Amino acid sequence: MLTNNHYRILLFVLVLVGVSARAQDKKNMFNPVNYSVTSLAIAPDARGGSMGDLGVATEADANSQYWNPAKYPFNVARAGVSASYTPWLRKLVNDINLANLSGFYRIGNYSALSASLRFFSLGEVRLEDSDDAMTINPYEMAVDVAYSRMLSQCFSMGVAMRFIYSDITYDYTAESKAGKAFAADIAMYRNGYFMMGNRECSFAWGLNINNIGSKISYGGDDNSEFIPTNFRLGCNMTIPFNQYNRLSFAADANKLLVPTYPKQIDGETDEEYTDRVQREYYDVSPISGIFKSLHDAPNGFKEEMQEIQWSVGMEYNYNDRFMLRGGYHHEHANKGNRKYVTAGAGFKMSVFAIDAAYVFSTSQSNPLDQTMRFTLSFDLDGMKDLFGKKGGGKRRPKRR
Repeated sequence: MLTNNHYRILLFVLVLVGVSARAQDKKNMFNPVNYSVTSLAIAPDARGGSMGDLGVATEADANSQYWNPAKYPFNVARAGVSASYTPWLRKLVNDINLANLSGFYRIGNYSALSASLRFFSLGEVRLEDSDDAMTINPYEMAVDVAYSRMLSQCFSMGVAMRFIYSDITYDYTAESKAGKAFAADIAMYRNGYFMMGNRECSFAWGLNINNIGSKISYGGDDNSEFIPTNFRLGCNMTIPFNQYNRLSFAADANKLLVPTYPKQIDGETDEEYTDRVQREYYDVSPISGIFKSLHDAPNGFKEEMQEIQWSVGMEYNYNDRFMLRGGYHHEHANKGNRKYVTAGAGFKMSVFAIDAAYVFSTSQSNPLDQTMRFTLSFDLDGMKDLFGKKGGGKRRPKRR
């Protein structure tokens, strides 16, 4: 039976995602980072999802908006769009899903415009109170636009602006009020080439600080919550074996730039603790929270390092037509314990590409197990060629 209180349905989902048998054995140490609009931290596309949830430095594609918009000027195609779908937490419920639409257009040879729209549905939730009952459909969405530009032949930067809308609350005694927030991303990307024997290999690194913006508040709550501001840094190396075969290795590290929720200290009264939470958490501004998140873990530097999530992945590419991928994602047991192996494949034609990814959880009772992602991408240059129309610009040649 649900109560009349202010509902935080998505936070409940976050707890379910993070809790595992191992974490429950360490209740005194289990201290995940708390934030709202958790759907912003879910990787939307199958390519990144099949490589351990990474993509800040991998080769540019239509889904780069989420990982690193600074990659778009390096895209081979002039323009492209993609649609992704993820049935989420299928081991718990059957009506939660994430849909994402993204696209880009290169302006000349040195800059690009891009945009994306994501919609996270929490399905139907039935609310009951004595003789009254109703069903609501909570959801979260975000829309963003980005501009990126090459500053040299191998280095680019990008910025993105985002509007966030979260409608996950309901109160029987007051009008439901959705949360709104604005955020920005700052991204960098560098891709260079070097010789390994007689092979011309590429090495790239990328950086993306995303969701730098306002806090979000909901109806019936005087306090505002932090959104998932995140720092992501990664690298990617591609080795061509011959004209048709190449192999890429990638790694990402990301840390949430959100303050740690204070824990109650022994001997501290409930009133003193409430006042301290208000002062050290809710009254902290978004920018101050970013800097505070770097040094506020209760157990010092050791716990700060535990907040870093790691992803490693690889991709085999045959003639830019068929891809096999695999990866691993690691989150410390005290910070959520999401550990899983990923696998996937892709098939690409001149006009479209299809990608799929699958998650194999390595933690007991992890709801992320058996999660799938699907992505369908379209190359607009290829569509123009297919219909016999002259393209809007030349494709960027790929170096081998």
